[in-house]
Amino acid sequence: MPYETLIDLAAAVALLGLMAYAVLGGADFGGGIWDLFASGPRHAGQRAAIAHAMGPVWEANHVWLIFVIVVLFTCFPNGYAPLGIALFVPFHLALIGIVLRGAAFVFRAYETQGPDGSSGSRWGHVFGIASVVTPMLLGVVFGVVTEGGVRIDEAGTVTLRSGPHWLTPYAAGCGMLALSSCAYLAAVYLTVETTGELREDFRARAIVAGTSTAALAIGVLALAWSEANWFFRQMISLQAMPVVVAGLACFAGSAWAVFGRRYRASRYLAAGEIIFLLLGWGLAQRPYLVYPDMTLQRAAAPAPTIAFLLGSLPVGLMVLLPSLWLLFQVFKATPRASD
Repeated sequence: MPYETLIDLAAAVALLGLMAYAVLGGADFGGGIWDLFASGPRHAGQRAAIAHAMGPVWEANHVWLIFVIVVLFTCFPNGYAPLGIALFVPFHLALIGIVLRGAAFVFRAYETQGPDGSSGSRWGHVFGIASVVTPMLLGVVFGVVTEGGVRIDEAGTVTLRSGPHWLTPYAAGCGMLALSSCAYLAAVYLTVETTGELREDFRARAIVAGTSTAALAIGVLALAWSEANWFFRQMISLQAMPVVVAGLACFAGSAWAVFGRRYRASRYLAAGEIIFLLLGWGLAQRPYLVYPDMTLQRAAAPAPTIAFLLGSLPVGLMVLLPSLWLLFQVFKATPRASD
């Protein structure tokens, strides 16, 4: 198999893992967001519904993040190392957030609940705050990479284009958009997991999060035109634009389904939105791993290394996918409520 084809396949595998993490892990982050902002007379019920939805699967969803990291440092070590150096601070803060939210989610279950059954404990607050900060940081990293904020010279020296580049308006906008998207995903998913007044609570949150996501997407698009013009032009190119339009159509369809109380359709369309938009980003980013100095080919490992990883994937997936299927089948096959 040609070397260029191996590189493209490895990049596609990493992108598929990122899609899985965004669709599954992103909803977990969103659940933590709504846990932090649970309110009203049913706030305890809202938190209980979130814990019921996340409890069996939240840790398994992080498998996909580990999968992406392994593919990157194995198949693209010359790009993985510069990214780790340039984005050391946001990456490690995000890692701390992932660890804290996981620990807090477990520890708060053993704290004494309030007289109304609420769990607004200190560990509950840690869980919620970490769920807000972590997706924001991951979105900021996306903004820095697509803006061309990481520079790598011929000797491999890594610099940021200007100071702490993750503080630019475009990068911050990407962080807010990631946060809002996670909140929308979670609210939509939770409308399927709940019934009655709780379902109406999460429907209202889905409408709020969907509206903010649409507004933030317009703002980020405007900032991309001025601050990340290369990426903006790539996203509206013939290579990526049809896929991006499909993602926007899924978002519009998901919003329509929420308003029409077609909750299952909304869940599938919301997941499709994330998948198509990430695919559009991957097509727009190609052939760069880190724009403008690190192409996929320059970042890639030797052909035998990539071929070995790609050849071993079917073996690993034969164990992983049936295990995940069984997990979801046991805990998610019978929803708490139907449409």
